[in-house]
Amino acid sequence: MSLVMPEPDASVLARRADIVRALRSIVPGEAVIDDPDGLRPYESDGLTAYRQPPMVVVLPETTEQVSRILAWCHAEGVKIVPRGSGTSLSGGALPLADAVLVGMARFNRVLDIDYEDRLAVVQPGVTNLAVTRAVEDRGFYYAPDPSSQIACSIGGNVAENSGGVHCLKYGLTTNNVLGVEIVLMDGEVVRLGGRQLDPAGLDLLGVVVGSEGLLGIVTEVTVRILPRPEGARALLIGFPTVEGAGLCVADVIAAGIIPAGMEMMDRPAIHAAEAFVQVGYPLDVEALLIVELDGVAAECDHLIDEVAAIARANGSTTLRLSADDDERMGFWAGRKAAFPAVGRLSPDYYCMDGTIPRRRLPDVLEKMRELSDHYGLGVANVFHAGDGNLHPLIMYDANIPGQLERAEAFGNDILRQCVAVGGVLTGEHGVGVEKRDLMPEMFSETDLKQQQRLKCAFDPKLLLNPGKVFPTLHRCAELGRMHVHHGALPFPDLPRF
Repeated sequence: MSLVMPEPDASVLARRADIVRALRSIVPGEAVIDDPDGLRPYESDGLTAYRQPPMVVVLPETTEQVSRILAWCHAEGVKIVPRGSGTSLSGGALPLADAVLVGMARFNRVLDIDYEDRLAVVQPGVTNLAVTRAVEDRGFYYAPDPSSQIACSIGGNVAENSGGVHCLKYGLTTNNVLGVEIVLMDGEVVRLGGRQLDPAGLDLLGVVVGSEGLLGIVTEVTVRILPRPEGARALLIGFPTVEGAGLCVADVIAAGIIPAGMEMMDRPAIHAAEAFVQVGYPLDVEALLIVELDGVAAECDHLIDEVAAIARANGSTTLRLSADDDERMGFWAGRKAAFPAVGRLSPDYYCMDGTIPRRRLPDVLEKMRELSDHYGLGVANVFHAGDGNLHPLIMYDANIPGQLERAEAFGNDILRQCVAVGGVLTGEHGVGVEKRDLMPEMFSETDLKQQQRLKCAFDPKLLLNPGKVFPTLHRCAELGRMHVHHGALPFPDLPRF
């Protein structure tokens, strides 16, 4: 492992048997796992390049159990790593050798569906796709749809602020969550938001969504459900150059058209996806756009004509319109299978996640080609093109010494380029451990310390998911110190608490 994680606390490891015994008194039965074979499935998440068996795994099934686990660990100074389905691609659920991994898979029930208020109340272990399955018979669905939606959990979506192919029009997780129940590190159970559209007070819900397990463990989520649009059609558009496809994306948005989804794949990704699902992707193009328009029939027809004209103006060579819903879903099946499909091209791949201004897409792709030559590693590109979210898949072989390190360096240079052109380090996968050491590329030391002060407000002992997000985690006491000038505090007349 090239990644440096916090050194395990020997005093905690020495108490392992007592910790296991205490957890079994809270969660009886087989829900506490401490044998080596039982721990192995939890040693990594979707970022499989990094592995570390946890000290112990506990699988609670009630909010009370989560509260008691966290309160006990808080009192005893034991670290906690929350885990959903383990599909995180940034190492957000990577265990620590001296931490309790709290798996939320048993929180798997849909608690309430309110069609009048268009919401569903679910436990965090419910999978993303299961929410849509629960409401589709009444013509509703849950809009955010990550490619891993068949497996990823709503709790993990909240932690990482996940997106998906339809987030361009309908928003990320943060735009579709109305409320959460969250257990803080000291065991306190707090509700943020709820069934109402706009709760009063500070937007603490917005703080929790995307907090990557640093602030608490979510035990219930209230999500927005939407009625299915009257109709939806998808265009499959091929281009002789990636640059032409990128310019088409920018021109579609500039024309005021907001598709339900707009995805791009380059030649390696196209060929891998077509071999995997065989949906009829054109194989003689360098880039492929999938553009979905939805709404009433007249609106769809009009927008299809507009997008087709823009595509032709940017040099498209093929254009295919879905004839029905089955064909439309076939178009998306290839895109959603692109990540596993690339596994046919390489023994291993490193999936990156950065976001750039749409107009800079040709520049960044050219830079990627240069980096690919420099590092001697192939790359297949899949994009949420409409919002500039890139997912380069760097191909390598972990069995060849040095290739993982080259893949990491290649990925880091891609993310540095994203920031250099005015973008950000992540669009939806989160920072986790993957981008942790790149945070200073985007944030100043003052920025990072302010973010850490927010963590300290929720987790003063820094026990929740340590080693993630922040390249250097200061103690809360250090961040709370006041500057003393010539022996005098600032504003000496103010009371100090």
